[in-house]
Amino acid sequence: MNYSRSMLLIRPKVSFKSKLFLRLSSTKTVTPKSKPKSVSKWFIPGTVVGLLSGWFGANYYLRSNPPDDVFPLSATTPISSLTQTPKYATPDQVKSAVEEIKQFLKPDQFTDSPSELHIHSDNSSNFHKPNDDERPYLITYPETTEEVQAIVKICYKYNVPMVPYSGGTSIEGHFIPTRKGISIDVIRMSKVLALHEDDLDVVIQPGVGWQELGEYLEPHGLLFGPDPGPGACIGGMVATNCSGTRATRYGTMKDNVIALKVVLSDGTLIKTKNRPRKSSAGYNLTGLFVGSEGTLGIIVEATLKLSVLPEEEVIAIVNFNTIKEAAKTVTDLFKAGISVNAVELMDDRQMRCIKEMEEKNGFSSRKWSDKNLLLFKIGGSKSSLKDQINSVKKISSKNGGFNVEIAKDENEKQLIWNARKTQLWTSIEWAKQKIPNARSWPTDVAVPISNFPKVIAETAEDIENHGLMTTVVGHAGDGNIHALVIFPPEKLSVAEEVVHNMVKRAIANEGTVSGEHGVGIGKREFLEQELGVEAVDAMRRIKLSLDPKSLLNPDKIFKTDPNESRIDNY
Repeated sequence: MNYSRSMLLIRPKVSFKSKLFLRLSSTKTVTPKSKPKSVSKWFIPGTVVGLLSGWFGANYYLRSNPPDDVFPLSATTPISSLTQTPKYATPDQVKSAVEEIKQFLKPDQFTDSPSELHIHSDNSSNFHKPNDDERPYLITYPETTEEVQAIVKICYKYNVPMVPYSGGTSIEGHFIPTRKGISIDVIRMSKVLALHEDDLDVVIQPGVGWQELGEYLEPHGLLFGPDPGPGACIGGMVATNCSGTRATRYGTMKDNVIALKVVLSDGTLIKTKNRPRKSSAGYNLTGLFVGSEGTLGIIVEATLKLSVLPEEEVIAIVNFNTIKEAAKTVTDLFKAGISVNAVELMDDRQMRCIKEMEEKNGFSSRKWSDKNLLLFKIGGSKSSLKDQINSVKKISSKNGGFNVEIAKDENEKQLIWNARKTQLWTSIEWAKQKIPNARSWPTDVAVPISNFPKVIAETAEDIENHGLMTTVVGHAGDGNIHALVIFPPEKLSVAEEVVHNMVKRAIANEGTVSGEHGVGIGKREFLEQELGVEAVDAMRRIKLSLDPKSLLNPDKIFKTDPNESRIDNY
């Protein structure tokens, strides 16, 4: 067994017993003073034999009996078992690494311009902001897997942290370079490598945007299910296990990723699986990297599951007086076996916001109701579509739905759905008109659908009882809730309190701290509350086994530095 130096960079404190074992490996032969000078010619060979004997003896013993405090036998790694901060590159080592990277990349494949350093540390939707010193040393733009491997190997050699980056649309501080390091932007790796129409899968690079992929697939009568925010790219979508409005029908990223190629922390390239839809061959490595947020490896290729475009698709909208009635409608549809491509909720606060903004600014000729709204995408064959529409109408009416509309015209469908897809920006602009210098904190939790109305009602009430404003939307088909917390700058601490209340409320209702945005830097403490300390300790064990130097996107999801004292910058 090779007990490399890198394995000891993050290690528990060495006990007296361990020091004794390690000392055995350097045992020296002592020549008695009484020995006559005539035997001095045996001194050097004797010393060598003694050293080798001592080394082999100690090595054999350590192989058979590794000290528990150096090589813990536990299945998990509690943060309390780590005593040292990860050892990162010195300024001279950073300089050497940067120079080596620049030597093999083309001049347009790297930059340290202030604007690019800022873009690769923050975005306009990210509520968690980098601190002043949290900027990368260099931005790199590899174009091939081999270039990614080369950059990673140099960073590994010099202990330089690495932050993978694709579309840069995530909002939980996922790509904040908390330890500076090198930003590895895969946006130029944007090729569709193979389309297998008969197998309904596509092999692509991580820099491909989901919208561009959709345009590529449409002429073939195919689609890729997940549809997150505009600008998201496949690499980041896999890394955060994102989803979007179509998750009700097509699932999240984890349901649509067949296989991956990943560069590990030392530059090793692995393939997680072949292309068959099913496999019982070994560990599910694909699932391990989906949702790992760049902390275990850098995704350089993805094989994705595709679906067939529906022959025809319409949009239905229905108003409800209460969210409970809307949620009951969704449940009844599913229990009746009615499959819809998407079902979204916008609460009455959100509807008043949209109605007010569109009437004031003339964004739309539509006349919106200010009641809670369900939006459905209903698709299928022309022969089955009519029955599905009738079922939606019947079940909605049974649960108190009214103002039922069916949009079949493409312009009308786009107009309606855009109101949902742009609601965040509409709400932010609306908030600025209501509160001077208003700030907006986007949130993301998910609960079982049966608890969906209760959590929304209690969250909105809590926010408003604290003197703040909110609008609420949700992926009603899978219980995913997004409440936008709107507040004046001086009430930041109050906003933080209600956001934390919302997360705790979701956990108390058997939910999750994040339905689709991920953990990043912002929700680490809540992950332990959701899953338990032991589960997070198990994740840390996996992280340090694949990334023993803690170089890949440090400080995300959970801590690996027992001495970390970072204060979140809102």
